[in-house]
Amino acid sequence: MKKLKKILIVDDDKNVCEYLRRNFEKEGFKVIISNNGNEAMIKFHALRPEMVMLDVLLTGMDGWQVCREIRKISRIPIIFITSKSDIFDMMLGFEIGADDYILKPFDVREVIARVRAIQRRIAVEKPKFTTKEIFYENIHINLTDYTVKINGDVVDIPPKEIELLYYMASNPNRVFTRDQLLDSVWGVDFYGETRTVDVHIKKLRQKLEGASDKWNLTTVWGVGYKFQIL
Repeated sequence: MKKLKKILIVDDDKNVCEYLRRNFEKEGFKVIISNNGNEAMIKFHALRPEMVMLDVLLTGMDGWQVCREIRKISRIPIIFITSKSDIFDMMLGFEIGADDYILKPFDVREVIARVRAIQRRIAVEKPKFTTKEIFYENIHINLTDYTVKINGDVVDIPPKEIELLYYMASNPNRVFTRDQLLDSVWGVDFYGETRTVDVHIKKLRQKLEGASDKWNLTTVWGVGYKFQIL
């Protein structure tokens, strides 16, 4: 797969947009700018960017809405760059499908490094799993079409949470550290924090609660997590 080269940057602060544009154009990227959520969706459909960098606080549609709309039709990488630092905002960002979440003020070198990391993961495009479906009592995890079914009903779970669940369920009763999960599911080039794993595990537990008494996502204190078969 080719490297990502066209980025849509969405922020109502024109200075931020121009600062990012200058730096990414120096790195060889083609940059599309939008300062409004509604305009961003128009440009997304018309110009077909390969990645979106998105603030939350926008005029028109806010960043949450833009992310949700994109995720209805596309799996391209989405990175939030925002001043909303509350853990619940970060959880929401990942919940609705963000690939990364960067806080303002930012170091542009870190932003570029994170984009390059996503580039490398996509360029390699290695299959991570030897099979595509896993069945346990009352749950069916399908990585081919990115669906999870509980008692036959599809549960709304973002792609990265499905990948995390699939990976752990593929290795039942094995304990993984947060760093191991980041390397295996997000990729060795991921620059985010280890609490990213905690956020995803917490959201998965909420969605899978009560599905079965034969398995669960277990915390191994001081070590990490495992998909436990009981």
